[in-house]
Amino acid sequence: MLRIAVLPFACAVTLVMGTGVPPASAARFSDSFQVESCTWVSRGTQNSYFPLTPGHRRTLAGEEDGEQIEVVITTTRKTERVVFESESGDTVSVKARVIEERESVDGDLIEVSRNWFATCVETGDVFYFGEDVDDYEDGEIVGHGGAWRAGVDGARPGIIMPGRFLLGSSYFQEVAPGIALDRARHIEDGITFPSAAGTFENCVMTKESSPLDGPGEFSFKIYCPGVGLALDNVIELIENQGGG
Repeated sequence: MLRIAVLPFACAVTLVMGTGVPPASAARFSDSFQVESCTWVSRGTQNSYFPLTPGHRRTLAGEEDGEQIEVVITTTRKTERVVFESESGDTVSVKARVIEERESVDGDLIEVSRNWFATCVETGDVFYFGEDVDDYEDGEIVGHGGAWRAGVDGARPGIIMPGRFLLGSSYFQEVAPGIALDRARHIEDGITFPSAAGTFENCVMTKESSPLDGPGEFSFKIYCPGVGLALDNVIELIENQGGG
């Protein structure tokens, strides 16, 4: 048996895993999703692990290398129209929900991203269609690293959270060659996750990586029903404010 310890800001979560799931280096990651067959919605809780409820705000915080990190994630009331060509050649137009992430280190804002998501009604899969990014230094915008948009320069949508969490599933979350190729593998479910914002049941864990990073670079994330992201390596949920 393999024991994996995840040490977040305020608590330690230790999971016991079997060895039947192949390592990330051996897993294949799906990158074709037949999006042309979807009916799209940009709000609601069809996928409880990635709700799209306007007004929902979560704050995650923790410490890494002696620095205090805080990320505020807000599901805004804004939408973004994304138009792209599917792999079958169909033109797909999606009204996506804008979720804003504001990341600060030691109290200084370093990045604001506006990410675009929508749910496929037929499957419950939540798709990721791109993001605008502003990088900050000393209060000024200094770049836009990692920005991408489905339909531009060969970029295509990925899945941020499938409608069914199946252990061992592996898929791309972003398909933007040379810019953003994040991918996830399902490694645990049925997790009880205690946090400063409360204790949550039936949470799930993913191991996320990118072929653009080194082979040993990856992160563990925990998603909880009705909350969404509750743990990202060293930062964990400290505040959860529901929307409506």
